[in-house]
Parts: sequence; C-alpha cells; structure tokens
Amino acid sequence: MKIRCQIVDDEPLAINVIKKFLDQFQASEIVSTCENALDAFSFISENQVDLLFLDINMPTLNGLDFLKSLKHPPLVIITSAYRDYAVEGFELNVLDYLVKPISFQRFLKAMDKANAAMREKNAPAQPVITMPDSTKAFIFLKVDKKMVKVYLDEILFIESLKDYVKVRTVYEDLITHQNLNGMAKILPEDSFIRIHKSYTISVDKVKSIEGNCVEIASQLLPIGRNYRKEVKEHILRTSG
Repeated sequence: MKIRCQIVDDEPLAINVIKKFLDQFQASEIVSTCENALDAFSFISENQVDLLFLDINMPTLNGLDFLKSLKHPPLVIITSAYRDYAVEGFELNVLDYLVKPISFQRFLKAMDKANAAMREKNAPAQPVITMPDSTKAFIFLKVDKKMVKVYLDEILFIESLKDYVKVRTVYEDLITHQNLNGMAKILPEDSFIRIHKSYTISVDKVKSIEGNCVEIASQLLPIGRNYRKEVKEHILRTSG
C-alpha cells in the first residue's frame, strides 16, 4: 500500500518542490494538492489521507487552526518558512517540522519518519493478555532482545524517547522500540491516557493534579495544553 499524501500550501512553487521530492519515493502517491485549508478540509473529510504536508501561513484559515479542526488527523509534516511555530506544532503531535527552503536531504529524513510511523500504524497490535486463573493483565515488551512480561497494574507512566519509549514501573524502567501511538493500541483506554506529546500515564497511579501537572510517584508530569480538558475530565470521571 502506498502512502497517500496531501499537500496544502498557498504557494504553487512550494507545492511543486514537495511534488518533485515525493516523485523520488515509489511507496508514496499524491492524492491531493490544495492552496488553502478550506479546500483541504473538504477533501480530507471525504477521502483517505495518510500523510499531510501542511503550510502554516495561509489565508482565511492557517495550517495550525486547520490541524486543530481535524478530529482524526493523519500523519502531519509541517512545511513553513517560519520557525516560530515549531513548539506549537509539536504540541499537536506533528511528525516533523521542515523549514523552507527545504533540502532533499532533510526531506528524506522526514520521509523516513513517515515510513516508520506507517509501519507502526499498520502493524498488528499486541493484545493485553489476562490469564484465566488470574485477574492481572499483562503485556510483553521487547527489551534488549528479549520479551519481558509487564503487568499493567505496575506501570506508572510511559515517556516518549523519539523512536523509543521508557516504561516506568514500580520496580524498574524498561526501554523498548515503540512510540506512544503504538502503546495506545495495546493499553486499555479506560486505564491509560495521554497527557502530553511525551507522556502517557496510568490513571490509577495519579496522586494529585496541581495546576497543569499530575503527580505520580512523587514526580510531576506536565499536561499539554491540548490535552488538559480531556485529561481532567477523564480522571474525574474514573475517580467517580
């Protein structure tokens, strides 16, 4: 399956540069090019898009506001002439942030990330296992070339380390080749919630909420701006 790409940029020259770069990748295909976010929204609402190349400064609706309007956004690579929006972009979980003029070498790195993310997305999820004679659910994680059993009720939180995650348990830290989106597929959503682009936590292990942080095992973890409402509602709901 090819990666279905959409390019959204109000500059035709910028669109042509990305089209030229994408022509070098046989595993991708361009399904749409749009010069404004409104046309892009119409297309993506009715068609499958796997990877979105998104400019920020556009008329009527800028790229970040467009991204915020998507309930289920695809993978996103920001393409902008401005560095100022990088932090906000990564808070929205964009895959990469390319500053114009974009070199092919830098574009290649971004596509490597996209290919890895697509493989991760399409990989079969490892189910949570509950033994018939036990109420303790567990998963297996590959750590240092061996499969390690991890009980879910021993997980405190999970921290993103780019292409890896660190799973903090009550006993030890485990580092595995995975990402937070991949972990979300194998963890029960009623017990674990993403609070930041870099953190997923066990709701049961939350000791307190202080400002825009949660306390777990005497450690304060930040709640990302785009996660605050959902996190607080989820924690209050599960606590009764």
